[in-house]
Amino acid sequence: MPKSDLTELAGRLERDLGDPHDPSSRMPYTRVLEHDEQEDHPTEFVHLLQRWGALDYSLPRAQGGKAGDVEIGFNLMRLIARRDPTTATAFVITSLSFMPAWVAGTDAQKRALVDSIRRGNRFAWGLSEIRHGSDLPADEMTAEKTDGGYLLTGEKWLVGNSSVTGGLSIYARTDPRGGPGGYSVFVLDRQQTPAGAVNELPRERMHGLRGLDMSGFRLDRVFVPDSARLGREGQGLEIALKTAQTAHTLVSGIALSAVDTGLRGILDFTEGRTVLGRKVRETPYSRRQLTECFADLMVADAVSLGAVRALQVVPEHTGVWSSVVKYFVPTLLERTYAQLNVVLGASFYLRGHPQYAIHQKMLRDLSVATFADGNTAVNLRNIALQLDGLLATATTADQDLLDEADARAAVLFGIDRQLPLYRPWDQELNSRGRDDALLAAPTALVRLRRLAAEARPDERDRLTRAADTAAQLLAGAASLRERVTSLKASLGRDYGQSAEFFDLAKEYCLLHAAAACVHTYVHSAAALEEPLPSGALLLLQMERVRRHLRPHEAVTDAGVVNDVMRVLRRLHLENRLFSYWQFPLAERGDLRAAGL
Repeated sequence: MPKSDLTELAGRLERDLGDPHDPSSRMPYTRVLEHDEQEDHPTEFVHLLQRWGALDYSLPRAQGGKAGDVEIGFNLMRLIARRDPTTATAFVITSLSFMPAWVAGTDAQKRALVDSIRRGNRFAWGLSEIRHGSDLPADEMTAEKTDGGYLLTGEKWLVGNSSVTGGLSIYARTDPRGGPGGYSVFVLDRQQTPAGAVNELPRERMHGLRGLDMSGFRLDRVFVPDSARLGREGQGLEIALKTAQTAHTLVSGIALSAVDTGLRGILDFTEGRTVLGRKVRETPYSRRQLTECFADLMVADAVSLGAVRALQVVPEHTGVWSSVVKYFVPTLLERTYAQLNVVLGASFYLRGHPQYAIHQKMLRDLSVATFADGNTAVNLRNIALQLDGLLATATTADQDLLDEADARAAVLFGIDRQLPLYRPWDQELNSRGRDDALLAAPTALVRLRRLAAEARPDERDRLTRAADTAAQLLAGAASLRERVTSLKASLGRDYGQSAEFFDLAKEYCLLHAAAACVHTYVHSAAALEEPLPSGALLLLQMERVRRHLRPHEAVTDAGVVNDVMRVLRRLHLENRLFSYWQFPLAERGDLRAAGL
C-alpha cells in the first residue's frame, strides 16, 4: 500500500476511535481503565474494531481479506494499542491464529477461515503447554489417526482468547516419537464440536493485560476431519516456528505504543507543571530524560520498521530479523519506561487520575512483549546460534553480495518504497548468515556522509558526528566475531549454555539497531515530513546505542538535546505519532476539560 494510502487509513481509524482522553469518544481511557480495574475482557472494543473492519487488514486479499502488506495490520494495531494494549493483544491473537493457515493452508481452507473471521468469529492459537512452555518438540497433546481424521487429546495452557473464541488452531503430536517431524497443526471449529468436548481451564490472573482472557483447554479424543489439518502431516513445528516469526515482529508494536502513550502523557505533565519557577520541560535534567526516551523509542521504531518489512522483502532471512526485534525492542523500551517514571515523579503512584493510571497500565502491559510467543532467552539463543555465519558474512562479504544487500536495504528501510507480495510460506528458520542491515551498513554510512556534506552547517556537524559514532559501533563486528571464535574454542560443548553466549547475541542486536537507524535516515529522509529527519536525533540515537556498550562515554551536548526537544515537541503539539510513520492522531479536545 502506498504511504499516502496507509496514512489516510490510519487517520481514518484515529478519527473514528476519537481522542482517548475524551470520555465520550468510542475508546476512551476512562473505559479502558474500568475494564482493567475489573479485569474484564474488552468485548465492547473488540466488537467495535470488528465492525470497523480492522481485522480485514491482517487477512490475505487473495482469500477475501484486505491485507497486502504486513505493515498495514502492524500499524493499525499500534494505534489500537496506544489506547489499550489489552484490546490490541486480543485483536492480534486472531490474526496470529490464522497465520498457520496462511503459511500452509489450501486456498479453500484460507477462504473458509477468512470468511469465518470476517463474520465476527475469533480464533485462538493452542500452542504452549504447562509442562513445556517454549519447548515445542516436547509438547504432549496427541492427534491419533482414525478413519477420516484425527482424535485430539491433551491440554494447552496460557492460550490467549481461549474461552472467547469460536475456533482453535492446535499444535499436536502426530508421531508418538515426537521430534521435529512429529507434529501437525489442526483447526477445530467449536461450533461443529459436541457440547462439552472442549473443557476450559481456569483463567489466569495477570500483572498486565488484566482483562485478557488467558487460560487454556483440555481435549479428550475430540474428532477433527482430515480437512482440518493444515499442511503436511509432520509439518507442524515448521508451521509453528514460521508463525512465531511473524508474531515476534508484530508484538513489538505493543511496546512501541505503550511508550508513545507514556511519553505523550508526561509531555502533557511537563507542560503544565512548574518547579522553582520553571516549567518541568525547561529544566536541563528533565529535557535530557525526555529526549533520551524519545531517542530510544525512535531506535526501536527503526528496528521495527526494517523487521516488519523484512517479512515481505527477505522472508528467507526472517530467522534473524524476527528474533532481533523480539528481544531488542521490548527490552530496550522497558528500560525507557523506567526512565520516564523519573520525570513523572510522585504522580506515578496516583491510580485515581486517568492520566497517571493509564501511565501505570501501559507500564504493566508493555511487559507482555518480552515473553509472548517466545521469551527473551529463546530469541537470544536463536540469534546466538547464527552468530558464526552472520559475523563471517558481515566481515568478509564480496562486493556483489554487498550490492545486493544495499538494494534490499533501500526497500527494507525506505518508508515510501513498495513491497513485494507477502509470502509467509517462503520464510525460513535460519537466515543462512545474511543480515542486510549489517551487510549494507558501510554503503549507508557513505551515503550519510554525503548527506552531511550537503547539509547546512549545524546539521552537517550533527550528521558527521552521528556517522563517526555509527562507524565506531559497526566496526565492532570484527571484534565480536573474534570473541565468538575464542569463546567457542575455550568452552567447547559448554559454549551453547554459557552466559557469555547470550551476551554476545545482545551485542549483535545493538549493532543491528545502529545500522537500522542509519538506514532509516538515508533511505527514508526524502519521504519524511518536518521535523524529521533530524541529524540531532540520529546523533542521540547513536549515543543511546553506544551507552549500552560503553556506558561511561561522554554524552552529547545540551545543544543536541535542545534540537531533539524541538523535534519531540513539534510532533507532540501537531499531534502526530512518535514514529517515522508520523501518522496524524485523533484531534485532541481541551485537556483541562478532560481533567489533565
